[in-house]
Amino acid sequence: MIPKENIALVLDTAKIEEVVGDFVPLKRRGINLIGLCPFHGEKTPSFNVSPVRNIFKCFGCGEGGNAINFVMKHENYSYPEAIRYIAAKYNIELNETKPTDEQLSQQAESDALYIINDFAAKYFQDQMWQTEYGQNIGVAYFQERGLHDEIIQRFGLGFANGQGSDLINTMVAQKYEADYIRKAGLMNSYGRDFFKLRVMFPVHNVAGKVVGFGGRIMSNDKSQPKYINTPESPIYNKSKSLYGIFQAKKSIAQANECFLVEGYMDVIALHQGGIENVVASSGTSLTVGQIQLIKRYTNNITILYDGDAAGSKAALRGLDLVLEQDMDVKIVSFPAGDDPDSYIRKLGEQAFRAYLKANAKDFILFKTQVLLKDTAQDPIARANALQEVVISLAKIAAPLKRDIYVRECAQLFNIDEARLHQEINKMLTAQYNKDKQAAALEHTPNPQTISNSILAPNATVDNAVSDTNFVDTNFVTPHSANLAPTLGQGYQERDIVRLLIQFGQKKFNAQETIAEHILANMLHLLPEFDQPLYKKIVERYLTAIEEGQAIDTDFFINHPDNNIQQLAVQIILEAEQYNYSPNWEKYNVYLTSQEMPEQNHLRDAYYGVARFKLKKIERLAKKNQQELKELQDNRGSMEDMMILLATQQKLNAMRNDLAKLLNTVVLK
Repeated sequence: MIPKENIALVLDTAKIEEVVGDFVPLKRRGINLIGLCPFHGEKTPSFNVSPVRNIFKCFGCGEGGNAINFVMKHENYSYPEAIRYIAAKYNIELNETKPTDEQLSQQAESDALYIINDFAAKYFQDQMWQTEYGQNIGVAYFQERGLHDEIIQRFGLGFANGQGSDLINTMVAQKYEADYIRKAGLMNSYGRDFFKLRVMFPVHNVAGKVVGFGGRIMSNDKSQPKYINTPESPIYNKSKSLYGIFQAKKSIAQANECFLVEGYMDVIALHQGGIENVVASSGTSLTVGQIQLIKRYTNNITILYDGDAAGSKAALRGLDLVLEQDMDVKIVSFPAGDDPDSYIRKLGEQAFRAYLKANAKDFILFKTQVLLKDTAQDPIARANALQEVVISLAKIAAPLKRDIYVRECAQLFNIDEARLHQEINKMLTAQYNKDKQAAALEHTPNPQTISNSILAPNATVDNAVSDTNFVDTNFVTPHSANLAPTLGQGYQERDIVRLLIQFGQKKFNAQETIAEHILANMLHLLPEFDQPLYKKIVERYLTAIEEGQAIDTDFFINHPDNNIQQLAVQIILEAEQYNYSPNWEKYNVYLTSQEMPEQNHLRDAYYGVARFKLKKIERLAKKNQQELKELQDNRGSMEDMMILLATQQKLNAMRNDLAKLLNTVVLK
């Protein structure tokens, strides 16, 4: 038996474009990918893959589904076999076991809780629509809030009457077990109904099953909280649930954007107003689990919040978590006294959409404005505000995106970009060290415990790259007789490694070594390394610096990892071909166009980092240019086009600055 949590991990980890791409050549078309369907003969591509939705669909033969469905169909695998295949692809350990009596009992319990919640949801609806009491209180309340009957029914809204045990008595009479009713959160510690005299909001999971409830009080009892929620249960985890996700998931994928609000009524009001790509955190602090749930459908999230001080702080609290998940985030605030519910009822759909578009702020601008408010005459407060912004910048996983924001932030605060990068690198290094120590405590390194603000997905510090799985087009493996280097895509990465192995412990200046200088200036670009072996060596050097460990050339030449050892040997052998001959000094022959070898490593390190940055930015600029061309060819939105144009301008400026430094001609 494969544990449910491992199946969920496989589904969350698998990228449909990667799984399908192993069998079908795919080409990008807009936000999707297309190819020839492997399930029926065709000459014109009708097989579509949606990375946003993580599904595939053939409009020729009708086949469709997720990554597991594709593998089952293509390889004629059973469901467990398909899961095992994908798990092996992504190095996920399934920990399969035969189902124990306890596991079977847990499955039965979950099934029972779903059935009980479904019964309760229908009971609350009947109480509201079929009783005079419910109509006078429940229906009247929702209608007073401007909701139509159709939207009330779409979200399954209901009413819990004021009697002590009506729901429980009804369920027991229907042969439902009291213990399961209690575990579902519908019975309080006194054996009575948990919800009384409240309008009810069922909470659905992604599949549409009711996992819990929220209830708003209808009485004037000030001793009771305004809202209460079902306690957590085996099927309801608040940190991984979002109100409205079932109703919104399709619209989120289609719009490629998710609006995040705070309350139930905000979600329902926006749906009624024609804006359906919206979910709520239901008054709780935003969690990583909730953000990852949104990320299944889009990387773009816009947080809608009340315009008061409390709303601003709430938006800031969720901001860094969104950035850590490598999502693009914008912020929209509303006038004082308004929230999404009230404002869409005032403006209507079109004006509300126009307001969102006009007032959506980039997170840097938003956070800067909030934190700099009333600090103009207070240098300490201004410094603290800058520190808060730097914390957010350090959360951005993509180095290029982070560089662009650093440039904007430096302009807003009127400070030097290099100083910002220095502060960010300190935070990244500290977090890296913290995560590494946490992983060490677990004995078995887990890639997911390493901060994605430093490492690319699936990268690890400790796992060796074996001869059987390492393929590097720019480094001939030890099994080959040819040790000559190549000048392909990974040349700049290899040059960084060469500098570390050859000169890492040499002094760059009075304060730092060559290795410290290199890592301080390119740490934020570590995820951009393409070659696993090169990345591993850089990470190992970073660890040594953090631990105060001295590493010299012999450390790598004698390294237990054969790939590292052979690469070090190759680098040293190459270098020795160009050593300055001692015999030249005997005849007074000296270098005139450059420093002597013992000094040339300073210039080498300085320009080596610059060449590395230039190569990465050139590649990203080319990719961005291609995306812009595709957007133009497909007549994409003007807003998306302007974003790509602005990005291209910034990339070109960074590229040209580096090219000027290196005296390199950059082709336009």
